[in-house]
Amino acid sequence: MIRVAFATTDGVNVDEHFGRCGMFAVYELTKDDYKFIEMRKFAEGRDVAIEGTKGMGQVHDERVEEKVGKLSDCKIVYLTEIGGPSAARLVKRGMMPLKVKGVVPIEEALKLLLEKLKTSPPPWLKKAIDNH
Repeated sequence: MIRVAFATTDGVNVDEHFGRCGMFAVYELTKDDYKFIEMRKFAEGRDVAIEGTKGMGQVHDERVEEKVGKLSDCKIVYLTEIGGPSAARLVKRGMMPLKVKGVVPIEEALKLLLEKLKTSPPPWLKKAIDNH
C-alpha cells in the first residue's frame, strides 16, 4: 500500500503546478485497488504563501519544504508542472513527481497506475509497493 497525491484545483482533475497548488487529493493504492483518503489543503485557491515568496531565497525554500513535508507520506505526486528544486526535494524524500500532459482526471490516472502495477511496474514503483 502506498499513498499518492494529486495536485488539483477541483478534487477531480490533476490540473495544477506543485508550488502554487492549494490542495492535493490523497489516495491509498494497493496492488488491487485504490481509495480516497483526504484532501490536504494548503490554501484557498492558489498557494500564495509559496507564489508570493518566489525569488526570496530561504523564505521561499522553507515554505516549499513545509509543503513537501506535509505530503511526505505520499510516494507519488501527480502534477502538471514542478520546478527543478522542488522536484529534487521530493526525490530526496523518496517521493516520485509525475508530470501529466494537460489536465488528466484523477480517476483515469489511478486506473492507469493500477494497470501499470499489475502488468509491468517500473522498478521504483515495484519497490515502493513492496516496501509497504
